[in-house]
Amino acid sequence: MSGQSLAAPNAGVDEMTGSRRTRVVILDFGSQYTHLIARRVRECGVYSEVLRFDAAPSEIAEGTGAIILSGSPFSIYGEDAPKPDPGIYELGIPMLGICYGMQAMTETLGGKVSPGTTREYGPMGFEPGDKHRLFEGLSGTAKVWMSHGDEVMEPPAGFEVLGRSADGKIASIGSDERRFFGLQFHPEVVHTEHGKLVLENYVHEICGIPSNWSPASFVEETVAAIRKQVGDSKVVCALSGGVDSSVMSVLIHRAIGDNLFPIFVDNGVLRKSEDHEVIERLKTRLGLSIDIVDARGRFLDRLAGVEDPEKKRKIIGTEFIRVFEEEAKKLGDIKFLAQGTLYPDVIESISVKGPSATIKSHHNVGGLPEHMDLELIEPLKTLFKDEVRKVGAELGIDPDILGRHPFPGPGLAVRILGEVTAERVAILQEADAIAIDEMRNAGLYNDIWQAFAVLLPIKTVGVMGDERTYENVVVVRAVDSLDGMTAHWFPMPHEVLERMSARIINEVRGVNRVCYDISSKPPSTIEWE
Repeated sequence: MSGQSLAAPNAGVDEMTGSRRTRVVILDFGSQYTHLIARRVRECGVYSEVLRFDAAPSEIAEGTGAIILSGSPFSIYGEDAPKPDPGIYELGIPMLGICYGMQAMTETLGGKVSPGTTREYGPMGFEPGDKHRLFEGLSGTAKVWMSHGDEVMEPPAGFEVLGRSADGKIASIGSDERRFFGLQFHPEVVHTEHGKLVLENYVHEICGIPSNWSPASFVEETVAAIRKQVGDSKVVCALSGGVDSSVMSVLIHRAIGDNLFPIFVDNGVLRKSEDHEVIERLKTRLGLSIDIVDARGRFLDRLAGVEDPEKKRKIIGTEFIRVFEEEAKKLGDIKFLAQGTLYPDVIESISVKGPSATIKSHHNVGGLPEHMDLELIEPLKTLFKDEVRKVGAELGIDPDILGRHPFPGPGLAVRILGEVTAERVAILQEADAIAIDEMRNAGLYNDIWQAFAVLLPIKTVGVMGDERTYENVVVVRAVDSLDGMTAHWFPMPHEVLERMSARIINEVRGVNRVCYDISSKPPSTIEWE
């Protein structure tokens, strides 16, 4: 392909319509860091969206001011190597290839990529060449994060080498004429010095996209979109009392007022006193009119004898929908069901955005039945958890509601390993309440991203009152995280663990052993199922 300019004459403006191009599209080639690219771009005040690596140029073009090609676990020479549609290079939109993305761009545009004589993994030195606006603000050698075996040997025609690694290998290429650039390192990870600055230079200086995406703009645009989609129709809302569903409910209520009908379903696998807390927090303080449905027996009957976690999720997801459909019929003329689905739910549930492996089904994504009588509204499905909290603050929701730890849609059913019974639910509810209570007493609750107790499907020998016991094991889990995509176990003070263990064993009949989970994500997930 030729190196002649295909770029629009005015950065950030659609040449045909004159409208602003303010979206950054990230094409996912399966990198474990793809979601981080999206996060970092949003931190620049610019909306970003992840699409499949093979998204059609027509799907990419509208409103897009920049394209980023992600990394990948594949080799560019592998039989199954994912390749983008060549048409994306003809859109006249600036492009940045990261790691594998740079190699894919190079190979497609006529450059040379070869298996490296030596691989580069982990921290490396990066030396920018002559001053270039992509690296404005960087001085001297920067420490960057590398993760590649193949390497670019010759850039395509019209490109120049913009920087090299400490080993002298090509680490950045670019064509100012086409506004196509490549980085062999990962600017999105925290291990790369000034990585966010490089992305800011690309998005703002090279692509001309302003910082105009914020919680306030999200609220304004989403409220308008909901009103347009719903019109005068009624909406039932799946309200759990967690951060996501609370923010979603208030957001939709702002859009359509009393045409929103929040429904709280007690499915028998909620935390202790969850129904009372939801009423106090949302009905009393936020003024929402909430329909409370007692479906405990119904859900537990469906879960009887089921041990496989995916089956649990599917059963709960399907049953939730059936309950909402039944309640909607009572209200009459209901067309829409609203859910608090988030971006990590979508990413982890189904490989709709790229070749990444499915981790698990979330009940409000992969757990939905194939046939539904209601049309879905998911206004938060492009947001990460911390972004949802910022939107909630913009809506005026109380900090203690926004500060609640995440709680899975299937509830305690996926924290009870093995069969779910009313007895086992009661044991875990009490143990979980004690664990959280001790974290609050120690002033640690707000320092932790998520914490909970898990009931294992095994029993162990113990001694109580000089008598042998054979009872259940409870595991306490607490993690630090920003968006739930990665997490590190929380260093709980020993004295807090001691109080938790003593109280759980003494106060919860049926438990004689408490353990603490010190696994990070990856390789583990946050939830046990």
